[in-house]
Amino acid sequence: MTKTLIGQIDKILFEGDEGFFIAVLKSGEKISGTYYESAVSNLKGSAITLSGYWEEHKKYGKTFKFTHLKVNQNELFFFLNKIIKGFTKKLSAELIEQFGSDGLVDILDNDIEKLLEFKGIKEKRLKKIQASWKQFRSMRKLGEFLTPFDVSPALLTTIATAMKDVNEPCTKIKDNPYILTNINSIGFKRADELALKMGVNKENEGRISSAMDYVLLNYCESQGNSCIAKEILFSGLDELLVFSNKHHLYEVALVERVGEGSIVVMKNERVSPARLYDAEKFLHDDFKARALKDSGGFVKDLDSFLEESSLELGEQQKEAVLKINSGACILFLVGYAGTGKSTTSKTILELLNTRYDKKEIMTCALSGIASQRISDTTGYESATIQSLLIKHENADTFPYSVILIDEASMINSSLFARLMRKISKKSIVIIVGDDAQLPPIGAGNILSDVLTLKLAPIVKLTKIYRQSEDQAITLIANEIREGRVPEYRKAYEDFEFVGVSIQNYYALKNQLNKEELKNLRDDNSNTIVTEIVHRVVESIEKARYRLKNKQIKEYLNYFQVITPMKGGILGSENLNKVLQEYFNPNPKKCVKKGGLEFRLMDKVVHTKNENMTSWSGEGFKLGEDSNQRRIFNGMSGLLFKIEEDEEQLFVFYPNEDVVVIYEYEELKSHLMLSYALTIHKVQGMEYDIVVIPMSFTHFIMHNTKLIYTAITRAKHKCILVGEGAAFESGCKKIEVTRRDTVLLEL
Repeated sequence: MTKTLIGQIDKILFEGDEGFFIAVLKSGEKISGTYYESAVSNLKGSAITLSGYWEEHKKYGKTFKFTHLKVNQNELFFFLNKIIKGFTKKLSAELIEQFGSDGLVDILDNDIEKLLEFKGIKEKRLKKIQASWKQFRSMRKLGEFLTPFDVSPALLTTIATAMKDVNEPCTKIKDNPYILTNINSIGFKRADELALKMGVNKENEGRISSAMDYVLLNYCESQGNSCIAKEILFSGLDELLVFSNKHHLYEVALVERVGEGSIVVMKNERVSPARLYDAEKFLHDDFKARALKDSGGFVKDLDSFLEESSLELGEQQKEAVLKINSGACILFLVGYAGTGKSTTSKTILELLNTRYDKKEIMTCALSGIASQRISDTTGYESATIQSLLIKHENADTFPYSVILIDEASMINSSLFARLMRKISKKSIVIIVGDDAQLPPIGAGNILSDVLTLKLAPIVKLTKIYRQSEDQAITLIANEIREGRVPEYRKAYEDFEFVGVSIQNYYALKNQLNKEELKNLRDDNSNTIVTEIVHRVVESIEKARYRLKNKQIKEYLNYFQVITPMKGGILGSENLNKVLQEYFNPNPKKCVKKGGLEFRLMDKVVHTKNENMTSWSGEGFKLGEDSNQRRIFNGMSGLLFKIEEDEEQLFVFYPNEDVVVIYEYEELKSHLMLSYALTIHKVQGMEYDIVVIPMSFTHFIMHNTKLIYTAITRAKHKCILVGEGAAFESGCKKIEVTRRDTVLLEL
C-alpha cells in the first residue's frame, strides 16, 4: 500500500548514473528512488513530500523507496533557482512576487522579452534563460509522459535535449516511438523497448521498417559495407526481432522501402541504402568518365623539365609524372610509407603549374594536420575537405583547375562523392593514398576498390627511400605490412621497443586459475603503464615549452600515446586519466562530468560530427559574433577557457583555426581527453613522438593494418612498450579488408 513521507533532505549518501540516489532526511529516515527533473544535488536541503513504500536495503537498512517526489517550497521558485540557468534567488523571488507563479510561467512560455524590463536581465542572459526554460518545460512534459514506461532519467535527458525544438514531442513519440532512433545514442533496441511497453504490436509495419533501417545501417556504416546480401539482412532481422518464418513480412517492408526510394536492390540479391548506392554509382561513373579525358599534356621535353626540378625522382615516381604529362586528367598515386608520395606530388603540381596559375591549384585532406602537411611539403595552398565544401557550398563547382586529394584511404563513400561532385569535369584530379592503412571510418572502401577494378590510371610506388641507416620507422612499418616480423629489438634513432613481458607466461598459463591469470595480466599491464609514464616524464618539459610559447598546434602534435582499444588498463580511457595527472596536474579550474574531469589547458578531442557554435581564432579574439560550423569527430584541440557561471567551456582547434563553445551538459557526449587516443581516431594524423602499448589483452585487435597505421603516425620517434610475443603475432596476422561494396557489385 502506498504511504506518504514528509521531510527535509540532509545528505545524499549515494548517487548513480541514471538519477537513482539514496539520501538521509533531517529526521534520520533513509530514502531511495529516481529523480529526473534536475541534478540530484539540487535537492539537498529541500523540503519534500514522497509517496512510496518501506523496504529493507541490504546496505542501508530500513529505507523508504519513493515512486513520486514533490518539492514542498514554491515549486516554481525551486525550479528557477536550482534548475533554470540565469536566475538568482533574489530575482526568482521578485519575479514570482510581481507576476505570481502562473503569470510568470505564462511570460516564460509566451512573452519572454518582457523580462528585459527587469534590472540585471540583458539579451545574453535572456537567451540563456529562454534555452534553459524551453529544455526544462520539454523535460517535464516528457517526464510525465515517459516515466510510467520506466524510462531512465539519463535517457529522458537525452530525448528532451534532442527534441527541445520539436513541437509537441509527446504526441510525435506517441504516434511513432521509432522516431527516437533518429537521436544519436538511441538505437533501435532502446526505442523498441519503449514502443512495446507503449503497446505497439510486434508485427507492426513501422516496427519492421525501423528494424530494417537499423540492421542495414549497422552492417553498412559500422562495419564499413555499402551493400549486403538480402539473406544477411533478413537473418539480422530474425535475430533482432526474435522472429522465425516471418520473411514474408520483411519482403513487404522491403518492397515499400524500394518503392519510396530509400533502399536499392541490386543484382545478386544485394541491398544497399539508397544514399550509399547513389554515392558509389556516381563515383564509378565519374572516375570512368574522367579517365577517358585528355588534357593534351604540359611540357614537350619532360626529361629537361625533370632535370631542372630540385627533386630527384626514381623510376616509379617518374612514371606518375609521365602519365599526367601524357594527358591523364585523373591519377591515383598510391604508395606505402617512405615511398616518396610527397616528392612525386610536388613534382606533378610543379608540372601542372607550367599551365595553371598557383591560385588555380588546391590540395586537400580529411584531417587538418594532413592538409597542413601536404601544404608544407608541396608549397601549394591546402584545406580540409570539410572546410572546402563549406566555403564553396553555394557554388556548383570549386573554382580550381587542379585538385590533389591526400590520405584518400581515409575517405568514405559519402564524403568522396560529395567532394567529387564539386570538382569541375574540366579539372585535373590527383588522388594520393596508402592502401596499407586502415580502411575509412564509415561505409565504403573507395581507394582499395578503384585499385581492384582499375577504374582510372594508377601508379603504385613500392620502392622505399630511407633517410639514413639509423632511421627505421618506414622500413619496420613496411615489413609489418608484408606480414614479416621486423628486427624490432635493435637500437635505432627513431624506433625503440621496451620489453615488458610476463616471465614464463606459457608455463604459468597451465598452472594458474582464471582469476590468478587475470591478476597476473593486470599487473603486467600496470607495469606497461609505468613504462609509458617514464616516457611522458622524459618529454614533458619540451611539451610544456611549446604550450608556454603559445605553440598550440606543436604542443598537441608533439607527444601522443595511441592504443588499439578504449577499455581496460591499457585502453585510451584509463590512460587518459593517468596521463592527465602528468600533463596537467594542478589546473586553475576544472569541470567534473560523468566520471570524467575536464581541466583548464587539457588536450581534448571532439567526438561527434555536429554543427556547433564557433568562431575563427581571430574572430574570437576580436569579440565577433559566433556562427554555426560543422565540427568533426577526431578534431584535436586545447581546452583554454572555463566559464563557471555560464556553465560553458571553450576549445581551440588549431589545425582548423576554430574556437568552439560547449555547454557543460554536452561534455560527456561531445568531448574526450586526448592524451591517449585509439588508433582509429589518429588516422591521417602525425606526431613527433608516438608511444604504443603492446599486450595480449589487445590481441583481438592486432593485425598488420592496425600496427602499420599506428607506427606510421610517428614523425621522429616511435616507442613500443610491452610484450614482444604480442607484437610478433600481430605482425604475422595479415589483415585484408573485405568490405561488401556497391562499387565491387557494379
